[in-house]
Amino acid sequence: MKKFVFTLLLVFVCHLGYAQGINGLFNEFGSEKNADCVKVSSFMMSLGKMFAGHDEDAEIIRKIKSIKVLDLESCTASVKERFNKKVNKLNLKGYDELMRVNDEGEKVRVLMKTKKETIRELLFVCTGKEDCTLVQINGKFTKEDIDKLKRAKTEGKQWLMELEEREREKTGIKNLKIKFNKVFGYYLDVTNSYKDLVPDHYIRKQTLANSERYTTEELNQLADTILGSEDRLYALEYETYVMIRETLAGEMERISRTANVIAQIDALASLAYVAERNHFVRPKLNVRGTIDIKDGRHPVVEQVIPNDMFISNDTYLDNKKNRVAIITGPNMAGKSTYMRQVALIVLMAQIGSFVPAAKANIGIVDRIFTRVGASDDLASGQSTFMVEMSEVANILRNATKNSLLILDEIGRGTSTFDGLSIAWAVVEYISNSKLLGAKTLFATHYHELTELEGKIDSVHNYCIAVKEQGDDIVFLRKIVKGGADKSYGVQVAKLAGVPDAVINRAKEIARELEEHDLTSGAKDIMPYGEAQQLSFFRESDEPTMEHPFMAELREKDLSDMTPLEALNYLYVLQEKLKNEE
Repeated sequence: MKKFVFTLLLVFVCHLGYAQGINGLFNEFGSEKNADCVKVSSFMMSLGKMFAGHDEDAEIIRKIKSIKVLDLESCTASVKERFNKKVNKLNLKGYDELMRVNDEGEKVRVLMKTKKETIRELLFVCTGKEDCTLVQINGKFTKEDIDKLKRAKTEGKQWLMELEEREREKTGIKNLKIKFNKVFGYYLDVTNSYKDLVPDHYIRKQTLANSERYTTEELNQLADTILGSEDRLYALEYETYVMIRETLAGEMERISRTANVIAQIDALASLAYVAERNHFVRPKLNVRGTIDIKDGRHPVVEQVIPNDMFISNDTYLDNKKNRVAIITGPNMAGKSTYMRQVALIVLMAQIGSFVPAAKANIGIVDRIFTRVGASDDLASGQSTFMVEMSEVANILRNATKNSLLILDEIGRGTSTFDGLSIAWAVVEYISNSKLLGAKTLFATHYHELTELEGKIDSVHNYCIAVKEQGDDIVFLRKIVKGGADKSYGVQVAKLAGVPDAVINRAKEIARELEEHDLTSGAKDIMPYGEAQQLSFFRESDEPTMEHPFMAELREKDLSDMTPLEALNYLYVLQEKLKNEE
């Protein structure tokens, strides 16, 4: 532990050149038998300049007034015990703790006293059964001390270049160079052709075949400064770091509270700035479950569309007759953008933000569920459809009647018939108030789902308006009532740059498939809970003629027949029927 204490001491005073002296006593324990007490006065500090390797070191030494070291390692156990008790009762008011170490019962504390951001005193206290040490350093240390060592590290190369140039001018050795290796450190390299010009004060370090290596007192001092500056810099920087760390640790609760307040202010200021800049409005909130948005916009997409060309849309959902909106239309028309903007407006309203709309009355929702996009989960071996169904299952299990559901293209990951069946069943489940009854925006390419309007009271059809210009289409981005009559998939493929040969063939196949339209069959599907039991017998309003065998069977008394007679009778009837055919 004592080694650790003196290591700490050296970290802080390594720039002193180890100027030392013995002077006096250190409080009452300095006079104890076998106690080691060392005091380095301000006078001895001034003498330390003689040992400083550079002017930078001498300047730092001048900032140290005194150093006191008291070591009681060789004293009796009673003296150490008394010392420990005195230390524990020591009034350390005004000191900030930099470091605390507990090693097998021995404790080391490093404290500092500051005034106006200047370190005035460093105190090292070591207590324990074996090691009892007290070190006190008085002086003035500032951040500038660190900066000076930084300059020694960063400007050392420039200093060497300046020294090299001065030595060339003084000696006339034109090719004199200052070099470095790990064995000799920095040295002056002089070729044999200029060996006669080497001054007497040059100190020879090594002789080579073609050159001589020398050093000077100035070069040695400069090398010590440069090579030692990094270590001293790290020591001082670590001291500063520890001071900052410990200061912050003591104020963490207050800093945390302040950070939370600043975060809230930043969030509110950001929301206010965006609302003012982008013309958001203050929404009204209700508990009826009604979502009524006039001229709603997507807060992100509208920022990337130039010249305020974003097309706004209305939205109306409630918990009664307008619970589910089936949205149809071609790809790229804006279905997903529209549904996402509704979800964002509802979310923004509930966090206390203004919303991108002309007017908004938002019902409180407990959750917002979305199923938008498709992707494989290769890591777990799940296909696009499996991922889709897993998400749908999670939504149906956890959503409530107070939730908002955003469902985009449910069932597209499988065959047409299976996908349509699943999408149809999901809409029925969601719209049924006894099963779920959540407000839902449901985008789909299955136009057959539009048949649910009229069959289910809470389901209504909407579509993205499209303008046709021959074989081309123009997306109007406007949500209107009614269902789309076609997907315009071929037209969208043409817009995407698919070759004309593929487009033309797709049109031919589309015409053939339209003859087997699913819509006609979808019209006959009964809503959930309204399907009737099929009859075993054909129902007809026309009277039917009774077969002659029926009258014969009615008159025949089968109870008087034996089993064999009854079997023979049935055989005869069977043969008569065969003969009639």
